Amino acid sequence: MVAFNPDRLDLARRRRGFTKTALSAELGVSLRMMVAYERSDHSPSPKTIARMADVLRFPEAFFAGPSLDEPPLEGSSFRALTTLTAGQRDQALAGGALALSLADWIDKRFTLPEPAIPQYQGIDAETAARAVRSEWGLGELPVRNMIHLLEAKGVRLFSLSEDSLALDAYSFWRRGIPYVFLNTKKSAERLRMDAAHELGHLALHWKGGVKGRETEREAEHFGSAFLMPRGSVLAEAPRAGGLADIVRAKRRWNVAAVALTYRMHALGLLSDWQYRSLFADMSRLGYRTNEPEGSQHETSQVLAKVFQSLRQEGVTFPSIAQELHISPEDLKALVFGLVLTPVTNTPPGAGAPAAPRPNLRVV
Repeated sequence: MVAFNPDRLDLARRRRGFTKTALSAELGVSLRMMVAYERSDHSPSPKTIARMADVLRFPEAFFAGPSLDEPPLEGSSFRALTTLTAGQRDQALAGGALALSLADWIDKRFTLPEPAIPQYQGIDAETAARAVRSEWGLGELPVRNMIHLLEAKGVRLFSLSEDSLALDAYSFWRRGIPYVFLNTKKSAERLRMDAAHELGHLALHWKGGVKGRETEREAEHFGSAFLMPRGSVLAEAPRAGGLADIVRAKRRWNVAAVALTYRMHALGLLSDWQYRSLFADMSRLGYRTNEPEGSQHETSQVLAKVFQSLRQEGVTFPSIAQELHISPEDLKALVFGLVLTPVTNTPPGAGAPAAPRPNLRVV
């Protein structure tokens, strides 16, 4: 067996939400020994490694692999960093490390779209959203599918796992590649807005150090302006501003009723009194958590095509997990909600697709 890698133990522990103290108790070792394992001061016995694999739900081979890249904390746009616990943040970062491992695995086998995310400095969010729309040739048209659009522009998309439900979404740049993690258990409309919000971070806060309320407000403004362009809303939003009118109108931009109300108020189409009244009504009716007349969730074209191509080569979902030294459940969590049927029972093949790497076209 390859030498034990303490970085892998640290990552697996954080992924499962264990403190060193809690894990040492589960393993039946002292806290001092647990710290020694993670500092590489002492190597665990094969019996202890087997126990680690059982408790942390990772194959034994996982603990022998090379150290994995993790999303950079300073450059990741954690939406609610002030309210997020350290444990929740660490779980998300550890899950992100597994996603980056999968992304690298895919990049070796497929040619994905090149990144084409504009990057700006010194301009306001409204202007930046308009500039991105112009550069991408969107004009004032509604965005038909936000996930497909981001993938076509080279963004690598993954889902947050069930262990990270406190997070809305987060994003970062890595080696010139933009990554976005979305909470796919939220409404379709909220998912689209989260994706547009993260696009704002990628375009405006690409230098890293994305923290604080001001940057979150900028990204929120960008997302709103990107999905609901000023000229389109001024021309087509209901002038009456009644709740039923807003629920009907939101379908044009495929956004939440709350989001359209917010945008209309920001553009001066609703008075402060109308805005407060509408929000009171939406809160009373539960529209802030349960979207009225919700749309279907968007899914990934890239991941769907990747897994379809692999299935044709006889490469199964469990065999991919085995190559990455993670469980099929952990692999599924990375694409949950983005791929409709990722798990197949087709016979395992002899390996990955042969060169040249397939070119994936996103339309």
